[in-house]
Amino acid sequence: MIQVGSIFLSILLLVLFAYRGVSVLVLSPLIALFTVFLNQGEPILANYTQIFMVKVGEFITSYFPLFLLSAIFGKLMEISGSARSVSNYISNKIGKENAILATVLSCGILTYGGISLFVVAFAVYPIAVELFKKSSTPKRLIPGAIGLGSFTFTMVSLPGTPSIQNAIPSQYFGTDTFAAPGIGMICSILMFSLGMWWLKYQFQKAKKTNEGYGDYHDNTEDISDEDLPQFWMSSAPIIMVILINYICIAFVFPNIDATYLAQLKYGETHLKTVASNWAIIVALFVSICALFLIYLKKQNITKSINAGAVDSLVPIFNTASVVGYGAVISNLPGFALIRDYILHISSGNPLISGAFVTGILGGVTGSASGGMSRALAKVISI
Repeated sequence: MIQVGSIFLSILLLVLFAYRGVSVLVLSPLIALFTVFLNQGEPILANYTQIFMVKVGEFITSYFPLFLLSAIFGKLMEISGSARSVSNYISNKIGKENAILATVLSCGILTYGGISLFVVAFAVYPIAVELFKKSSTPKRLIPGAIGLGSFTFTMVSLPGTPSIQNAIPSQYFGTDTFAAPGIGMICSILMFSLGMWWLKYQFQKAKKTNEGYGDYHDNTEDISDEDLPQFWMSSAPIIMVILINYICIAFVFPNIDATYLAQLKYGETHLKTVASNWAIIVALFVSICALFLIYLKKQNITKSINAGAVDSLVPIFNTASVVGYGAVISNLPGFALIRDYILHISSGNPLISGAFVTGILGGVTGSASGGMSRALAKVISI
């Protein structure tokens, strides 16, 4: 019981200090090693250097190119005005009276095109403010609309989405980002429909009480269409990410000779394991090159690329750190007891077991991608 209790204590401490603003780069190793200390007989330094740091390195090695290219792509889309151009076009076509739907679709299209959800939130927020004001939609619903469009169906369910959460499972199952398109579409429709129903329900309640937009001070700049690239130019890089990703997976990589991957210097792997990552890397790289043409007349293009590169460091190191934390916790005896209990809840059904384990580990690590990485390593053996 002490071993199990130490794990729950570590989760509590992680949440407590994280909400107080302490960086997970510091929290993850400290709390992981504190939990090891509570489990007498477990070597502290060995857990740090041979488990924590090894898993941190493995995650960075596997996914750094995706974080880097995605951050640069998003930064160029943001500064070139392309992200705002796409959002403006969608809102104008749908109508300002449909502020919630316009915001959700704007975020969905941008994130499905490979733009970081953090970039999307900043790009769409000023547009959402204008739309919500003109349609008297409560401002408190803006976070929900941005969240629904950014990190629900487009992050985990839509076939081919280049998000890191969709790329991680391919490393374990040997699939690609377009795997199980039927189930993915069904889940996407459910997420979108239920999310929109809830937001519209809240909107209707607000209308009955004449709540309106609310008395808020918005620290946003006036939206101007001047100097923005045309919609077709802005949407081209997004479409390219999706199409090139699919072309690489469906036509290019299946027809190349990749037997050399079995060699020791290439990690003794095979094409199915790396094809998904390769496809996203190629798609983002080509789309970034296309953005250069849109952004060519802008100043400080080097500064923008550097800013995007720097922006990629904090997310990947934060995620890698919680992956390392999860690796240490999952190797403690108490975790095995918790895992076995969860796995038996579903009477041997690996899908339900996987859902439970992934959800709990996502909470334990404080990261969706970190929780997935640790859960898949355990569930894959079921």
